[in-house]
Amino acid sequence: MEDKEIISLYNERSENAIRETDNKYGTYLRKISDNILGDRGDTEECMNDSYLKVWNSIPPQVPKILKAFVARITRNTALNIYEKRKASKRCASEVALSLEELEECLEGRDNVVSEIERKEIMKALDDFLGTLDKKKRICFVQRYFYLESLDDIAGRNDISGAALRTMLCRTRTELKEFLKKRGLF
Repeated sequence: MEDKEIISLYNERSENAIRETDNKYGTYLRKISDNILGDRGDTEECMNDSYLKVWNSIPPQVPKILKAFVARITRNTALNIYEKRKASKRCASEVALSLEELEECLEGRDNVVSEIERKEIMKALDDFLGTLDKKKRICFVQRYFYLESLDDIAGRNDISGAALRTMLCRTRTELKEFLKKRGLF
């Protein structure tokens, strides 16, 4: 089913919208959630919460790209579940490591960034990603959006773990400089 048809189902408040979203993007969304949570039960909780959030968001929102829209909601939901779980038991994981690596590029920011600053940062990040060659961009997104492990990224991109760590470190340094030039760091 095409995205426009699925969005129409949401607008009509048809429960088939969730089923069709899951049929088309469920595997993709579960992978995002599982990369962050690493637990089947938490992933299923995340999927249920995410589909409810999508249901409550469409309408009034009309996503331009349904896949990106549901991925963002799923990722944010998984991160919220992760934060709750982390608060109850301190744990080190790929998510924590990924977020710590990226945090240095945005240090000094309040936890609650104003909507305008957030949009400026998102635009700058999008612009920055456009400056990277394909391999760097793919690895950066796999690590910091999908929160995949370094081993998985290295394996899928046919590079060594050491080369990947070096590339990501240099890319974060480039990001820091890019944000400084824009007055966002």
